[in-house]
Amino acid sequence: MGVFIRLFLVTSSLLLVTMYFYIMNTLSITTIQTKLFWEDKQANLSMLEEKIMGIQEKTNIVILPEMFSTGFSMKPEFLAETMEGETLRWMRAVAKSKGIILTGSVIIEEEGNYYNRLIWMLPNGQLGVYDKRHCFSLAGEDEHYTGGSKRLVSSVGGWKINLNICYDLRFPVWTRQSIHTDPEKEPSPEYDILINVANWPEKRSHAWKTLLMARAIENQCFVVGVNRVGEDGNGLYHSGDSMVIDPLGQTLYHKAHEEDIHTIVIEKATLEEVRSSFPFWNDADGFLIAP
Repeated sequence: MGVFIRLFLVTSSLLLVTMYFYIMNTLSITTIQTKLFWEDKQANLSMLEEKIMGIQEKTNIVILPEMFSTGFSMKPEFLAETMEGETLRWMRAVAKSKGIILTGSVIIEEEGNYYNRLIWMLPNGQLGVYDKRHCFSLAGEDEHYTGGSKRLVSSVGGWKINLNICYDLRFPVWTRQSIHTDPEKEPSPEYDILINVANWPEKRSHAWKTLLMARAIENQCFVVGVNRVGEDGNGLYHSGDSMVIDPLGQTLYHKAHEEDIHTIVIEKATLEEVRSSFPFWNDADGFLIAP
């Protein structure tokens, strides 16, 4: 299957990644909810590679948690890598070997700044990136990391996927659908799936679960939230609560407290039926996101 990628700036706040190949009526997604070794890249990469290579089901996309190689650390000066670093090389090799798209966020240094950066790694080695827009000030993330300014939307086999990280989930304007209009075509939502990778503590799990469902309902899209489990180096416990939610807000998958690798197949027909039955786009407000 021939695959190539094109990157281009659509607006000041949106980076679109397009992956060209045949249109897919279904998409297979694998979520990996796992414990993480605190600030230990080698241990995490080894553990995650074993889990990924052990996936038996055919899958298109494998999703890892936020800062999957280190845990949610505020020590980027010691842990950050460049875009040519070990973790990116590992992602490229694993994606190629398994024939998947691999995604999750890592700590990246670029031009003297540190970013909590989601990597969207294609099986041919090309990639897209998204820098977390909303740094979590309650944990001091804003003191160590630079926030991003561009959304990342990827197109995979005709599925449009919006990618964000953890705390971004609390800000509905950042993830709100904008409707593409063309006088000769039907109104077209900007994306079909919202993926959020997280290190979201258990004591705020009610907010996590509620916001995932809210984003699905208000944007009439599938939502996939992938969180870690276990205690981190700061003594915070994470219950996971990774979820897949349909465009009506119904839970298709949910797992709490345990490590879990789950593959789910979602159908384009479900999405199209919801959007055609409830054409709320006709009443939506137009807006622009300020940089």
